[in-house]
Amino acid sequence: MNVMTSNLKLGVDVVSAHNLLAKDGQGSSSAYVELYFDGQRFRTTVKEKDLNPVWNESFYFNITNPSALHLLSLDAHIYNNIKSTQSRAFLGKISLSGTSFVPYSDAVVLHYPLEKRGIFSRVKGELGLKVFITDDPSIKSSTPLPSAEGNEVHVHSAPIPVSSAYSNGKTEARHTFHHLPNSNHVHHHPHHGTPAPPPPPPAGNTVPQHVIKYEVDEMKAEPQPPKLVRMYSAAQPPDYALKETSPFLGGGRVVGGRVIRTDKAASTYDLVEQMHFLFVRVVKARDLPAMDVTGSLDPFVEVRVGNYKGITRHIEKNQNPTWNVVFAFSRERMQASVMEVVIKDKDLVKDDFVGIVRFDLNEVPMRVPPDSPLAPEWYRLQDKKGDKVKGELMLAVWIGTQADEAFPDAWHSDAATPVDSSASALTLIRSKVYHAPRLWYVRVNVVEAQDLIPAEKTRFPDVYIKAQIGNQVLKTKTVQAGTFSALWNEDLLFVVAEPFEDHLVITVEDRVVPGKDEIIGRVIIPLSIVEKRADDRMIHSRWFNLEKPVAVDVDQIKKDKFASRLHLRVCLDGGYHVLDESTHYSSDLRPTAKQLWKPSIGVLELGILNAVGLHPMKTREGKGTSDTYCVAKYGHKWVRTRTIVDNLHPKYNEQYTWEVFDPATVLTVGVFDNSQLGEKGSNGNKDLKIGKVRIRISTLETGRVYTHSYPLLVLHPTGIKKMGELHLAIRFSCTSLLNMLYMYSRPLLPKMHYVRPFSVMQLDMLRHQAVNIVAARLGRAEPPLRKEVVEYMSDVDSHLWSMRRSKANFFRLMSVFSGVFSVGKWFGDLCMWRNPITTVLVHVLFIMLVCFPELILPTVFLYMFLIGVWNFRYRPRYPPHMNTKISQAENVHPDELDEEFDTFPTSRSPEIVRLRYDRLRSVAGRIQTVVGDVATQGERMQSLLSWRDPRATAICVTFCLVAAIVLYVTPFQAVAALTGIYIMRHPRFRRRVPSVPVNFFRRLPARTDSML
Repeated sequence: MNVMTSNLKLGVDVVSAHNLLAKDGQGSSSAYVELYFDGQRFRTTVKEKDLNPVWNESFYFNITNPSALHLLSLDAHIYNNIKSTQSRAFLGKISLSGTSFVPYSDAVVLHYPLEKRGIFSRVKGELGLKVFITDDPSIKSSTPLPSAEGNEVHVHSAPIPVSSAYSNGKTEARHTFHHLPNSNHVHHHPHHGTPAPPPPPPAGNTVPQHVIKYEVDEMKAEPQPPKLVRMYSAAQPPDYALKETSPFLGGGRVVGGRVIRTDKAASTYDLVEQMHFLFVRVVKARDLPAMDVTGSLDPFVEVRVGNYKGITRHIEKNQNPTWNVVFAFSRERMQASVMEVVIKDKDLVKDDFVGIVRFDLNEVPMRVPPDSPLAPEWYRLQDKKGDKVKGELMLAVWIGTQADEAFPDAWHSDAATPVDSSASALTLIRSKVYHAPRLWYVRVNVVEAQDLIPAEKTRFPDVYIKAQIGNQVLKTKTVQAGTFSALWNEDLLFVVAEPFEDHLVITVEDRVVPGKDEIIGRVIIPLSIVEKRADDRMIHSRWFNLEKPVAVDVDQIKKDKFASRLHLRVCLDGGYHVLDESTHYSSDLRPTAKQLWKPSIGVLELGILNAVGLHPMKTREGKGTSDTYCVAKYGHKWVRTRTIVDNLHPKYNEQYTWEVFDPATVLTVGVFDNSQLGEKGSNGNKDLKIGKVRIRISTLETGRVYTHSYPLLVLHPTGIKKMGELHLAIRFSCTSLLNMLYMYSRPLLPKMHYVRPFSVMQLDMLRHQAVNIVAARLGRAEPPLRKEVVEYMSDVDSHLWSMRRSKANFFRLMSVFSGVFSVGKWFGDLCMWRNPITTVLVHVLFIMLVCFPELILPTVFLYMFLIGVWNFRYRPRYPPHMNTKISQAENVHPDELDEEFDTFPTSRSPEIVRLRYDRLRSVAGRIQTVVGDVATQGERMQSLLSWRDPRATAICVTFCLVAAIVLYVTPFQAVAALTGIYIMRHPRFRRRVPSVPVNFFRRLPARTDSML
């Protein structure tokens, strides 16, 4: 550990500064940078008379105490060097917290705006730095400056060539950890040009912040069942309502969102009911007897507890086998007092008995973490009569809970299936924590191509560019190369994931005739050498020589080149958040570049308790059943519970934790039926969706425990159906209230989304590619998270057309404006004097506000404050949930549902498509009419002064002149009072026909006469 501490360094590349303040009296400055970190001070060279200096110098600080790195900060000060007086003038500074330091592979150049040193300081401009952590022992720290300010000291400087972004000599080690390097995680600085091997994963094969944290405290043998506290119907059927419960969890009884502690010590693993398991670790055996005539043995172990039986894999021809397998038997289902561990010899006809070890379950010890794991012991084998036989078996047997570290990887009796007991099936039913890959946008700016050589020299080529990364293919527009050169200046956007597996392949093609294209040349760019950026700074362009398409061998391609070349600007955009889910249900809004990440604002804890009343998804042995598991998604972390086999009322009781970086995010929990066990059903091998729950973090009170039973509502082609209920416990703990309140003032998406926004078409295409990449990567895990699961959790079909969803959005819009309509109706009744007392009081209030206009805004805000305080009594005390009434899913027409579940493009018959097209035309016709009416009113407003109707415009101009004179000589308060009294006049003074201004406006011309 001492070696690691001494080798750990903070690297700082001082790149450049822009738009500095002139301080030498001649419109310029001679700038240099001083760096301060952990008591060390370095200085760059002085750039004479330059307001945009470029240094490209590197410095390395020793990190004396890595555990306190988050408490340190890096300060960079820019000064103007004044030679005449041997002094300096302050130009600006920046300060970076130690929490923002990342490994070299994640570091990009960031341009920080300069800050003031004091109230009276005057600064401007920005400083470009690249800050990273390295532990390469071959890199020596820079020579620090002496304490004297005036001394000039030459420091270690390593210029960074601009073209290194595309250099093959630059190879980076990939890192997925957010913490400092340790003995299991070493990376090398890439200055030596040799690729560093991938870091081995730490013990447990998971990232530390994504490990399920289990702790335990002892609980009663018979936990009390959760009781129903209240039901929230929200104007929908009670069966579809959200139910608040009061379960007895590991921390105590939950009452009204608070945990009533028991006499036991509380633990952090307190959002689930603690379940006890009998754990059996089968390690190995030795000196087993030979059973076959050949003197060999194919042993395997069978663990039997009552009706439950767990079997290890058999090992061929080995009398000293090693298994190291853990079995977990649910204690509440055990109906036996003796456990038998039998060793058998695998045979084609009948397995032979080798030996047995029996345990009295009443004598098995209890283990409570953080106790050390129970040490396995050697047990002498016995025959069926209880006599000692040859051979020994190493076992460890104990009683534990889900908090045990052996729980996630154990074989579970409640997840065991008699249909498929193979080793591959056991991996499909285990719980798992997944980490989604970090996604990047690749921006390819195709500038131009020169000296193109087509196959036919007698014609000018019609060329276009085709760019491809994996399965993503994009093309530019076709341009005629009149001088054998073409200009595009188009941006092509792709989505890629770390580690970069595919290369960027750019092909120049000539469209000879429609349907026939010939390749002129191509270039292959590895993504590992592409420059990364976190802002909108300009990326240096580069010319690439086109390679002949006839060469297939890569080495031959590099040798055989010709004159045609392509001008490109390629970069990895890390300033964006790669949208891989529906924007309405985003669980993460952070940019790709880790330097731009803000500190977390809290911790989200989720306890997946159980599901009840599940609908059978398959038939097994003549009865309906389900093999269910839950998937929870938030940010980059996906979790999957173990699969509970043959159970319509499964108990999961698994707890997971996430860091929260933005309150405007959504946690999604889905329930699925595992279709990978046994025979495949009519649906093939796709896992079936049972339902999902969405919980928005901003709707949760901090510190409150939400225990609710959520209805699992799924829309089927036959209508809405309740598939069961999912019981969850949720708690959001805020670590920094100020940071959380500050987030409400920040933009929802990173800055680059507003500086260089994408079009709607680009966003839809990129989102589709991102979901496919995430699904492909998670599908390669063990057990795999299948594509249909990822797509359902990411709501990939939310943008497709649906008549039901369109109606729901229309009624949502009407609900938003219902308050305006209510105010209008109330004002209409007020003007009609339906309640004379109210009308008189409003007159008095109106006259008061007209006489004292400074009270208008205070009155409005005070009224809003009182409404908010009044509504506090009726605030929602439960998270939002699926609502069938808002979704217009209660009385939807079957044909509309069939249209919603239709594929894209359609797979229905032409008659049905024609019917739906005619229906869509009728709906679009009404929308067209409404849009035309709105446009007509706006055009009439424009025609008031356009002299399209000369008489109407003359009347309007004359009225404006008279009104200007009258309003000039009349106090505004008197005009406002008379106008208000006239509008609210008694019905006796009203006429049934429209007023003069309305009649005048309706007679104005519009452009409807000019439409075909």
